[in-house]
Amino acid sequence: MSRCALSQRALSPRAARPVALLIALGAVAYTAWVLEVVVATGLNPVQTYVSELAAADQPLGGLFRATDLAAGLLVLAGALPALWSGERSRRTVWEVVGWSGLALFGAATAVDSRLPLSCTPTADPVCAARETAGLVPATHTAHAVSSALAMTGALVGVVALTVAARRCARPSPLARVGPALVALELAATVWTLAAVAAFEAGRGTWALGAGQRLQVLLVAGWLGVLALTVVRERAVRERTAVRERAAVREQTAVHERKAPVHERKDSRG
Repeated sequence: MSRCALSQRALSPRAARPVALLIALGAVAYTAWVLEVVVATGLNPVQTYVSELAAADQPLGGLFRATDLAAGLLVLAGALPALWSGERSRRTVWEVVGWSGLALFGAATAVDSRLPLSCTPTADPVCAARETAGLVPATHTAHAVSSALAMTGALVGVVALTVAARRCARPSPLARVGPALVALELAATVWTLAAVAAFEAGRGTWALGAGQRLQVLLVAGWLGVLALTVVRERAVRERTAVRERAAVREQTAVHERKAPVHERKDSRG
């Protein structure tokens, strides 16, 4: 086992709590799409892209674009201090790659929110036909690129930081739950990519919306576990530091009791 990339001085104690809070808030904002359960959107969650909720022609598009922007900026703001605070020499390769992936995810998600679809291709045949004919705005292509970058960054972060947590000698929430979330995330990603390919080939949606929603939900859940891990490790470090200081004081007291009387007098001036 190597040193713990998430718990040692690679991430400073002062930065740990803000990083955890920002990541947790980003996870909450990234699940804003669940509002479709209680708010009528007119879109079938089993068949449609999550990003179609934020399309320019949707009545709640502005709300979902705002929550996507907030999610991206919050995760980016949490990932950057994790990359730049603390002792860089103490970071492992897995940690650097993982936090870099999350930074890419956050930045691309924020950009993605500024490049909405103009219409809903999986729900509107006219929109789908226009998209196939290349008659939609360039934001459709740009949106596809930014979405791909965001999910690539998320996958890199999920895998790399889970590996970093597993390499720690001390178990953590991410080390225990992370591998299962990684497996589920990869399965959901394969499902989503297959469904997208089927839709673009004119073979139906293959429950594209369900697969993508599961993919996004798992990323948000993993972010929550990461935030919990950072907070827990900070608490462990603080308790360890208290015990170490107490041990030093006890050793000093024992040494003073054992020292000759004249040495004690000299040490006290």
